Amino acid sequence: MSGSGTKRILAVAGARPNFMKIGPLLRELRDRPGFETYLVHTGQHYDQAMSGGFFEELGIAEPDANLGVGSGTHASMTADVLRAMEPILIEQKPDALLVVGDVNSTLAATLAAVKLGIPVAHVEAGLRSFDRGMPEEINRILTDSVSHWLFVTEPAGEENLAREGIDPTRVHRSGNVMIDTLTANAEKARAQDTLARLGLEAGGYAVLTLHRPSNVDDPAHLRALFEALEEIHQRIPLVFPIHPRTAAAVEERLGGRKPSMMLLPPQGYLDFLCLMASARMVLTDSGGIQEETTVLGVPCLTLRDNTERPITVEQGTNRLVGRDPETIRNEAFKILDGPAPEGRVPDLWDGSAARRIVDVLERDLAR
Repeated sequence: MSGSGTKRILAVAGARPNFMKIGPLLRELRDRPGFETYLVHTGQHYDQAMSGGFFEELGIAEPDANLGVGSGTHASMTADVLRAMEPILIEQKPDALLVVGDVNSTLAATLAAVKLGIPVAHVEAGLRSFDRGMPEEINRILTDSVSHWLFVTEPAGEENLAREGIDPTRVHRSGNVMIDTLTANAEKARAQDTLARLGLEAGGYAVLTLHRPSNVDDPAHLRALFEALEEIHQRIPLVFPIHPRTAAAVEERLGGRKPSMMLLPPQGYLDFLCLMASARMVLTDSGGIQEETTVLGVPCLTLRDNTERPITVEQGTNRLVGRDPETIRNEAFKILDGPAPEGRVPDLWDGSAARRIVDVLERDLAR
């Protein structure tokens, strides 16, 4: 571990949303003289949109190490990251490991660290969908069970961890680092020429994202879902950023029929934030987008039976509409026929979560 009073923090990210969460933390750590940082990109998800300026867009230096793990089965990805992280941790001797979110890299890096006696700080702890069929749920539960610091975004996170017997002195409600990134970039995103390039008008389109197996893997469900989405598209243009491989799989499961909505390649962070901020509504099965739309004040329909972020429903603009295509269509039409659901920004989602997290780390590591 580092000497002369300086504390070394090794941060790990494995997928694009992780970098949006880790970015504010790295900036806060680097602004304080008592910390050194080392960033590992596991390469769990390779995304072309992450090259050519992605890190610069978020104000993050290029990673110090890229493990290049790539995609694969859950077991192989977890094993590959676990195997690759151990020598880095031994060489770098960090005072703490910082992980965010719930991807396989989060769990694997955590396991590697705790087996070496390195304390782990888990940011976005305590989220629970109560659906153990989701790989992310298993990653969350296991990471939280062995982490030293657990930073939660909402009261439900504290309640979940208390129910699981986690020592409350290890739990800290810090706010939401994803919102730190959003608030820091919202003005810049709104100034993008994204809408003009795509021929869109503010409030005149909806954004769609889909990636969960429950929505895209079953051909019969996918066909019924896209019939409903096409009906929505007849009322308001649906803009669907989608990876080319996913687009090919969707087209195959639709029997070779290409969706009529506006298909886009994966978007950079600022372009996608611009699209969300000016949308009439967003339809998604993503977790983070539920949070971002709540802060942006944009109606969100979550195409899932559960959410690990209940505060976005209780206080925000999110509506959990399930997977039934008819319900999805009807709920979308309700928004189009107005008035749109209103919400408020949850407590501590104020752009200062990273500061509160680093305050805790600074205090505890000084002891």
